[in-house]
Amino acid sequence: MWVVGLVLMITVVWALAYFGAVIGVWIATLASGLALLMVTADVGWPVAMPVGLVAGAVAVLFGVPHLRRRFLTAPLLHQFRKVVPAMSQTEQEALDAGSVWWDAELFTGKPDWKRLLNLPPPRLSDNEQAFLDNETETLCRMLDDWQITHEDQDLSPEAWRYIREQGFFGLIIPEAYGGKGFSALAHSEIVMKLASRSITAAVTVMVPNSLGPGKLLLHYGTPEQQAHYLPRLARGEEIPCFALTGPDAGSDAGAIPDRGEACYGEWQGQRVLGVRLNWEKRYITLGPVCTLLGLAFKLYDPDGLLGDQIDLGVTLALVPRDTPGVEIGERHIPLDIPFQNGPNRGHDVFIPLTQLVGGRNYIGQGWRMLVECLAEGRGISLPALSVGAGKTASRFSGAYAAIRRQFNLPIGRFEGIQEPLARIAGLTYQMDAARTLTLGALDVGEKPSVVSAIVKYHLTEKYRRCINDAMDIQGGSGICLGPANLIGRAYQAIPIAITVEGANILTRSMIIFGQGAVRCHPWVLKEFEAAQNPDRARGLAEFDQALLGHTGFILRNIARSLFLGLTRGRFSHSPVEGPTRRYFQQLHWMSAAFALSADVAMMTLGGSLKRKELLSARLGDVLSELYLTSAVLKRFEDQGRRKTDLPLVHWACKNSLYHMQESLRLLFRNLPFRPLAWLLRLVIFPSGAPYTEPEDRVDTEAAQTLLRPGGARDRLTAGIFTSEDPRYRQGQIERAFAQSAKVEPIENTLRDARRAGLLQSPTPQGRIAEAVTQGIIGQADAQDLARMAELRREVIMVDAFAQYGKQHLLEERQSSKPAIYAV
Repeated sequence: MWVVGLVLMITVVWALAYFGAVIGVWIATLASGLALLMVTADVGWPVAMPVGLVAGAVAVLFGVPHLRRRFLTAPLLHQFRKVVPAMSQTEQEALDAGSVWWDAELFTGKPDWKRLLNLPPPRLSDNEQAFLDNETETLCRMLDDWQITHEDQDLSPEAWRYIREQGFFGLIIPEAYGGKGFSALAHSEIVMKLASRSITAAVTVMVPNSLGPGKLLLHYGTPEQQAHYLPRLARGEEIPCFALTGPDAGSDAGAIPDRGEACYGEWQGQRVLGVRLNWEKRYITLGPVCTLLGLAFKLYDPDGLLGDQIDLGVTLALVPRDTPGVEIGERHIPLDIPFQNGPNRGHDVFIPLTQLVGGRNYIGQGWRMLVECLAEGRGISLPALSVGAGKTASRFSGAYAAIRRQFNLPIGRFEGIQEPLARIAGLTYQMDAARTLTLGALDVGEKPSVVSAIVKYHLTEKYRRCINDAMDIQGGSGICLGPANLIGRAYQAIPIAITVEGANILTRSMIIFGQGAVRCHPWVLKEFEAAQNPDRARGLAEFDQALLGHTGFILRNIARSLFLGLTRGRFSHSPVEGPTRRYFQQLHWMSAAFALSADVAMMTLGGSLKRKELLSARLGDVLSELYLTSAVLKRFEDQGRRKTDLPLVHWACKNSLYHMQESLRLLFRNLPFRPLAWLLRLVIFPSGAPYTEPEDRVDTEAAQTLLRPGGARDRLTAGIFTSEDPRYRQGQIERAFAQSAKVEPIENTLRDARRAGLLQSPTPQGRIAEAVTQGIIGQADAQDLARMAELRREVIMVDAFAQYGKQHLLEERQSSKPAIYAV
């Protein structure tokens, strides 16, 4: 009988943990259960009395707040303050910047799917769609990427003029200041379309609309600064850049050596209070052609002109290019992607306080200002560029695989080609889903700093994988540069996207989980804030409540992880029925597993987790894949649950679940406290590791999306530059691809006839003639096949150039120095 009682008690404990019961319910239930167990087990008084006294003492200790705080919480708070990692000012400002959103739901271990699915998908306004269809399309047709990258190493004067006159530099500036006032979605769509035509043009347009003077002025500028500069930026009269990185301060931007000192000086003929600046910067996009330089520096006030504090912190300024002491004009060439980029310097440059972004009110707040703007900007520009590359690879490398033939078959029929094709298609679907989900959050006012780090890192990495796969598929036609190569420059540009706006190694190993663990966890930030509260009594009370909540959170995730692991999520709630139901259930499991693993890592490693970058990176990988898979499922719902998109959904979800599993397993293998790691693995994967990479069947089905015309292919690649005009390489491929679909049944008929022994000619032309003679195909079919042969040859041919000797190369380089156009 006592065994039944014990099993019942264990079941009740599990249920209390699973459903997150409060402490009062725990005490009452466990007391009742203990009493019942002792009665049913017929325990004598010599045993019952001590057990009852101990249980009562424990109940009083935990149930009476004053006693709990004095004897339990206070010692734990003292220890917590000793082990909590020291936080620099820049780290604190990064944590304070932006907002938390769906990433916080994923940290709960029990995400509210209705909250995600009820978020309306972002839509373009009529004006935004018109700008894409007209001005952006016109600019795409003006661009000759080979001319830009190989011959001129710059955009043409006509393109520069068109960009400025048509307001491409003022996409985010409100209409009240003469800008377009476009949404984050429109900004992204414009950059994505331009990137599919010319990465140089895309970068030129995206930088002024991302982290730069325009964005900073919108958020922090004084009314006078906004009224003066925003209309000029919108009209293209000012070309902006922002100077942050220098030789001694890259990813560690808080170590900026560039300095300004408060002093009096001359400005426009008057003696005013201002700042004397000295700096050296590099890698500054649009720097060589800018007219307005945004500058990050550390401000000092040694003479007390601004107050009692000497070191005032990172501050931002607007410096006109023609200010005495400014040196601008040299260029970097980032991997032959010749957007304007270069170093600049300043020596004893004086500006008045009115040139500080936000004026005196924002002195010393520059790092927070930058991080908040970056939380928005890096969720838009680089993801758009990355998705543009993925869509280009999907549409045109997929078409190439349908057109190119080897061994008398289109190469897309071979499983070795279908595997990378499926990866391109599945990753592009996932990338675009994450892009639009993030843009939807930005357009409703969220500033999700962790999510923007996720999409920056993972979309640029997936861009790298897609283009590498496209290179493998296209072979020689991918590696021979020239006007006919649509992926060569995208391949060269990969390290640029990987490096800028937060280097990917840093973003993965330090930012995604490093910020997410504190910002998104439901209790950790509250514990940090309580520990730092100068009011000791109030801090103790706040820490006590946070600690109770955190303990219940951990117990709930232990119970949920074990149950969901045993059932593999089958009995958890799904907001939908149908083919994606199981994915929602499995994400419940992975969310609980992630939340539990994160808590175990933080509890066992404490402040040293900050230095265990690979453990942090693996936890960040799980959080990221949870977000990316959420985006895939939402996209499928938002687009009407189209059956033809299911191969892409299946591939993306299976791939992400596998990577979550493997990241967790690597985490378990490397946790330093081995017994706890084994126990954690047993709780989360009690029945083994169930996930594998997508099966061959799934690869084949996903690859077919790219190998045939259809709605799924068009939806996947929507938004990039395409054309039916054979003067463009895109038009040549599109024509041949359409023709290949038309002749596929004819080619199948010929192949069947040959296998049946009806066609004996050793050449394709001879077999076609035999088939016409025997009535196997008609004359029109033969003409279609001949047309296909012409179009196929046009597509598979690559560019070739006159021989280059060393002297010829030297002369060409000397005669084609990049021009810097007056602005």
